[in-house]
Amino acid sequence: MDLGLKDKVIIVTGGGAGIGAGISRACLAEGARVVILSRPSQNVLDFMEEMTSATCELIEINLEDTARCKAAIEQVESKYGSIYGLVNNAGVNDGCGLESGSVERFLESINKNLTHCYALAHYALPALKQSQGAIVNISSKVALTGQGNTSGYAASKGAQLALTREWAAELLPFNIRVNAVLPAEVMTPLYARWLKTLGDPDAKLAEINSKIPLGKRMTTSAEIAAATAFLLSPTQSAHTTGQHIIVDGGYVHLDRALT
Repeated sequence: MDLGLKDKVIIVTGGGAGIGAGISRACLAEGARVVILSRPSQNVLDFMEEMTSATCELIEINLEDTARCKAAIEQVESKYGSIYGLVNNAGVNDGCGLESGSVERFLESINKNLTHCYALAHYALPALKQSQGAIVNISSKVALTGQGNTSGYAASKGAQLALTREWAAELLPFNIRVNAVLPAEVMTPLYARWLKTLGDPDAKLAEINSKIPLGKRMTTSAEIAAATAFLLSPTQSAHTTGQHIIVDGGYVHLDRALT
């Protein structure tokens, strides 16, 4: 299926590792030009080394710096002349809870996980209007279910869902579509690192898998990426906006009795 993304410029925050890398691969497979905004971690650098022959570029950035967000958008526009897609993927479950956290840590979490989503969309808006492009926000099951001990992350991911519909409404006159994808349990480098902190990682992984209704397995990054690429498509999802797409094997909504 041709998603109509060939040569379109798509920005993916955190696009060099985990779910973000999957999204970048999916867009590149469709012939898009991908610009990754990310800190230069080893995973990101390894990904970029692998992508040397692809139309993929890394702009090293601390997304918490909104001035750098503005500069990055200007850099992309200057080099490519257009921006079609923005994928707000970057974020981290930083464990800032109500009791265990602090007001200062909560604000830091919001800045780390949410503020850049608004900043990038705001600065990219003139280019998105010109291209009649698309925004996809990568939220989380935590926005719907809660998790405990992660107030900052939950607030940020819930706000992404609210902004998805707010922006979809505001941008209707410009034919800019805005949607969200919600992963639940997805194996990423960060997830794997967390498992390794436990006494018996294999047992914990088996326990998690047992609670996922469809296939008793985690969702893959490629499956999240496929939904994201579809929502970016100006041909296959041309009439889809303001939607929250949950790709999770039934983890959030199906009856617990099934597991």
